This record gives sequence, C-alpha cells and structure tokens, in this order.
Amino acid sequence: MAKILFVMTGADHWTLADGTRHPTGFWAEEAVAPYEAFKAAGHEIVVATPGGVVPPVDRGSLAPEVNGGQENADRIADALAGMVELHRPLKLEEVDPADYAAVVYPGGHGPMEDLAVNADSGRLLTAALASGRPLGVVCHAPAALLAAGEADGSGHSPFAGYRLTGFSNAEEAQAGFADKAKWLLQDRLVAMGADYVEGEPWAPHVVVDRNLVTGQNPASSAPLAAEVLKRLG
Repeated sequence: MAKILFVMTGADHWTLADGTRHPTGFWAEEAVAPYEAFKAAGHEIVVATPGGVVPPVDRGSLAPEVNGGQENADRIADALAGMVELHRPLKLEEVDPADYAAVVYPGGHGPMEDLAVNADSGRLLTAALASGRPLGVVCHAPAALLAAGEADGSGHSPFAGYRLTGFSNAEEAQAGFADKAKWLLQDRLVAMGADYVEGEPWAPHVVVDRNLVTGQNPASSAPLAAEVLKRLG
C-alpha cells in the first residue's frame, strides 16, 4: 500500500477581473474519481491544503447537469461525504513530498485563487517533479504550476519544456468565464514555457511527460488516476 498526497485548494472563491468573488472551491469529480481509483487499489490518501483548512467543494460541481444526471450527481455527493480525509487536512507548508509515493492536485477554480501564487505549493511541486515519482495535476489545478517558477526566486519554471495540458481557453469560454477572468490558464501555461497540448473541449484528454501526468478537464480525472496508478507499479 502506497501513501498518496492530494494537494487541494483552500479557496472558496475566485476573484474575477471586475473584483467580484465567484463562489468556487475544488471540483467534486476531480477529487472523487482519483480517490475511488486509489482506494480501490488499496492505497492511503492524505489531504493537504494551505493553512490546513478544510477544502471547500464548488457547489456547482454537485449539480445534475454537470454529472450526467441526478443519479450520478447523488453518487458523487455520497462519495464526497465518505472522504473523511477531507476533514483532517495537513498544513501544506509542513508537508514533505518525500513521504508520498505520488502527488495529485485536483482542480476547480479554487487553485486559480490560492495555489497559483502559493510558494509552499510551488516548492512542493518542484520537489515532486524532481523526485521522479508520479505527479498528477488536473483541469484548473495546473494553475499551481505557475508558482513553481517563483518559489526559488529564479523566475524559471521547472515545468518549462514539459508537454502538458489543462483547462483550455475554449472550455473557459464555453463555461462563460473567458471574458470575466483576470487571466486564462492555457495562456499562462504557454507563457511559462510549457508545451501545452489541447484536446477537444470536455472530452477526456491526458498528457504524460516523464513523471508528470496532466488532465484537461473533469472528464480526464479518472484516466489521469489510471495513469498515475500505472506508474506506481
């Protein structure tokens, strides 16, 4: 049995370009799908957030229309209620990634608010990448990679040159936020020097480069978990 670290947002809002706060958090499916896959394989999950706050779920991610109907929405909500690890997170600033066989970052708009500028997360990501152990990052969570280049003061991202994906500009436009956001994830990842690989909007799309496994959107959560499991041996 391996120990897997989930690094999750502590933000319950996303500040838009006009200064308004859009209620958000983590996207339920992006935590539930990997959690279920890892638990089924017999692994232990540990959650960490900035300051050790309980990660807030984006209530919108529990709606039937984004879960293929009421039945699956109820299943996701029930699964979330059973994730006891969410209620006793570690403080991100005290976590040593060397203690874990893999690190996973679920998405949601929350990481755009806090993890994108969190130096502790940036240092953890840099160490996780250098370790060679699986690092899985899905949907909006690649926003956290932006902090890695700032963590050592160099301004150069350790993720520059890596093939990766994340929530696309097209998906942000279709979700209704492209013209409201302060910045778009795809644009920032490209500016960071990453080799951004875009898939079809909302379809499962996972990109693997060395030990980095990235998923584009919520539908990519389960395939991303499968790739991480393969690399756990």
